[in-house]
Amino acid sequence: MKTLKLLAVCLLTTVYSFANVSPSEKDALITFYNATNGDQWNSSWDLSAEVSTWYGVTIENNSVVELNLPFNNLQGELPEALGTLTNLRKLNLGFNKISGTIPAELSKLKELTSLALFMNALEGAIPSELAELKKLQSLKLYSNKLTGDIPAELMTLTNLEELLIGSNFLTGTIPTDIYALSKLKKLSLMDNKLEGEIPNSIGELKNLEELLLSTNNLTGSLPIEIVNLTKLNTIMVSDNNLTEEYISVSGKNPPGLMTINTNATAVLDIEKE
Repeated sequence: MKTLKLLAVCLLTTVYSFANVSPSEKDALITFYNATNGDQWNSSWDLSAEVSTWYGVTIENNSVVELNLPFNNLQGELPEALGTLTNLRKLNLGFNKISGTIPAELSKLKELTSLALFMNALEGAIPSELAELKKLQSLKLYSNKLTGDIPAELMTLTNLEELLIGSNFLTGTIPTDIYALSKLKKLSLMDNKLEGEIPNSIGELKNLEELLLSTNNLTGSLPIEIVNLTKLNTIMVSDNNLTEEYISVSGKNPPGLMTINTNATAVLDIEKE
């Protein structure tokens, strides 16, 4: 009896240890590997080994839940097959050499909470389909070659805490519905080609800690509603076409003594350490 129990435990342990992903998920990973020149990665995959041993792949309950491959010399375009990894929660491909466009099929990753494709060579528009990722908390697409407007649909991602899409070639205006992103802590739209005025609705983002809008073609003045952002500790709006030149401010303590002078110049009193 003891021998049978021991055998059963060993079998269960073996099954658990070698549990692996479905054929469709494995095929998607291999397609991704080939599309991004996997044999040239800094840390490559042994395709003959178990998926659980592949660098940067996290598996839970026989499903791929994370794909973390930053600084790994990925080159090529992202395949549509990534949309097959429907249990993925985190996708980090930052600091690589990925080109082409962001595939709309990423909208199938309904469990995704973090999408990081920054510091690559991605082109084209930000897919409006990304608005289907309702669990998304962090969207980092900065330092690419993205063009077009900021999709208004992204303003429905009400769980977003980070929206970092600076250092691209985005045009158009800042969506007035940005107030809907009530959980937002970091907003970076800097170093683009955005026009129009800074919407007053930014003043409704009560959890905002960082506001980076510098180096665009924004006009008008800094909205007085900025005084409502009591958690704000970093603000950069310089190098635009605003009616006044504003100084970039950064500090640990929130600008509780922020005032707007009658000449529309923002004054932030941040105590030094």
